[in-house]
Amino acid sequence: MKVTKFGHSCLLVEENGVRILFDPGSFSNLQDSVQNLDIILITHEHLDHCDPESIKNILKNNPTVKIFTNHGVGAVLDKEGIEYKILEDGEQTTYKDVLVEAFGDRHCVIYNSIPQIQNTGYFINHKLFYPGDNFINPGKSVPVLALPVAAPWLKISETLDYAQAIHPQFWFAAHDGMLKDPDFGSRWPATLLEPLGMKFIKLEIGQETEI
Repeated sequence: MKVTKFGHSCLLVEENGVRILFDPGSFSNLQDSVQNLDIILITHEHLDHCDPESIKNILKNNPTVKIFTNHGVGAVLDKEGIEYKILEDGEQTTYKDVLVEAFGDRHCVIYNSIPQIQNTGYFINHKLFYPGDNFINPGKSVPVLALPVAAPWLKISETLDYAQAIHPQFWFAAHDGMLKDPDFGSRWPATLLEPLGMKFIKLEIGQETEI
């Protein structure tokens, strides 16, 4: 499996020749020029994960790409005339022998007066789990975890507890685009999780990494 991070929570994952893009949001733009995509997965409707303008740019370069998401994001895409298929909690689809499973239904609480929107995590081929904006436990072994490290809805203690509950073999930092120094977001998790057998993988922006 190969992973390229474009920034914040936007990732390109290549598994068995299938190219999957996660969350093309407003905190990154390198994804706009990517070609030969097969699938786009969008976890939720917040602009840092779902930027309609970025998606339109991507579609120009990838007119046959398939978008999978939930009904919350679907309402946003409907307004833009962008086609998609629903893939929500408990559902799965297979593309060229690569399995995509959906887990979870809610965004983590930011504050009690802020509406709790829909959020869906996606598991790729029993290898990489990307929870979106919540600490979703898929209830099975996770070899590689995209670990949220900085957000209005989390504390680092919650990130560490979540990682220990999942206990992946490998993890990398996600949801860190709001940090002045993204490395700061992975410092404590790397220090505390490595001794527990969870190896940290640093993803350089725009650089493909094999995991």
